[in-house]
Amino acid sequence: MKRAGTLLAGLALALAACSEQPAGEPVVRARLDGSAPAALASPEAVPSAPAAESACRKVVFEDVPLTDCIADPAKHRIAMANAPAGGQPYGSIAAFAETADAATIAFAVNGGMYGDDLKAIGYYVEDGERLSELDRGDGSGNFYMKPNGVFFGTGGQWRVLASDAFFATVGERPAFGTQSGPMLVVDGKLHPDIQDNGPSRAIRNGVGVDASGKAHFVIADAPVSFGQLARYFRDELKVANALYLDGQVSSLWDPASGRLDKGRVGPIIVVTKGEGTGQ
Repeated sequence: MKRAGTLLAGLALALAACSEQPAGEPVVRARLDGSAPAALASPEAVPSAPAAESACRKVVFEDVPLTDCIADPAKHRIAMANAPAGGQPYGSIAAFAETADAATIAFAVNGGMYGDDLKAIGYYVEDGERLSELDRGDGSGNFYMKPNGVFFGTGGQWRVLASDAFFATVGERPAFGTQSGPMLVVDGKLHPDIQDNGPSRAIRNGVGVDASGKAHFVIADAPVSFGQLARYFRDELKVANALYLDGQVSSLWDPASGRLDKGRVGPIIVVTKGEGTGQ
């Protein structure tokens, strides 16, 4: 009886050893052909769906980190936003983001100068409706640092022009438009009043359209001078015309990367993913 009890105890221990897997070890199955067994993938090992690709890229120019967000006419459309229908201005891109379908947004940036009421100063067109006239007058501040300019377009055709050139040559109202200032680059040359490397440093952003028709929205990730930002557009992006959008309040929403700045803004430039592009 003692021997039988010992055998039963040993069998119980063997069965227990076979029924438990060591902690952290994968479950395996034996193959009938005698080849080495393969581990079954755990749920965590199954690759997840790839995240949406960002339209923004990180660059460094003259030791200053910048973010360059690119709107491609083949993939994107551009519109302006300032306030919901019948409501008050959003006041920030973060507030706009709360009302938007992030799946349709490539990115959004602050869209030019504004007054105390958060409404655009100068020319402003939203959904084909002109809400503010072109301002060709004189005044103080960056907006009136002549020449200032207009970023505008319809469908997948976008342009930046100095305000006087816009007034003289553009007869048909675009689908969107915003006036700001100063111009950073005019006909391939830096704005005449911008110093090569002036003492003023701030988080700044601007927009320019390259020779292929892509719009580049560039925002500094560290304080930058007017001259540095202008030279990036002229020397790296080779744009003929680039427009300053603002400083200090410069903001970006890039849903793909999770970036959502919360600065106080007026008009907002919204870049959406085009239908049927797979973007």
